[in-house]
Amino acid sequence: MLWLTGLPCSGKTTIGQALYREIKRRGLLVRHLDGDVVRKEMNKDLGFSKKDRDKNLEIVSSLAKKLNKQGVIVVASFVSPYKDQRERIRKKIENFIEIYINAPLDVCEKRDVKGLYKRARLGKIKNLTGISDPYEAPEHPQLELKTDQESVRVNTNQVIAYLIKKGYL
Repeated sequence: MLWLTGLPCSGKTTIGQALYREIKRRGLLVRHLDGDVVRKEMNKDLGFSKKDRDKNLEIVSSLAKKLNKQGVIVVASFVSPYKDQRERIRKKIENFIEIYINAPLDVCEKRDVKGLYKRARLGKIKNLTGISDPYEAPEHPQLELKTDQESVRVNTNQVIAYLIKKGYL
């Protein structure tokens, strides 16, 4: 269970997709659960309050746990801004690997093609993580990837090397 957490536009989806492709290339069963896709397809009725975020992650982690028990490697790309949320998921899912996708807020804002940060700064979006809602960075993630300093390939290779070293691949 690879859980990618970080600010919006930090690179979670990009790294998650690269990991999915690399793990699949190795002939292993893998699924990528992405926050934007899940919200669009499964949980479109949920907002971004803490209660709704908790509900969204409860649903996603239940799905991930079922996939994981069936031998599927799950790559999950979710902002998951609160430590308590991630700890609940860690306790729920075996082999949970927390990967902090770390990029400074100003870099995330520059990458924002959807204009979320701009709208949040104008007061048009409430509860945007990093602006009007907090992001509680992991204190002890298994991996920390600095996407403003390294390429997608380098970051992906770091995760793959970790998985090999720990005997997962």
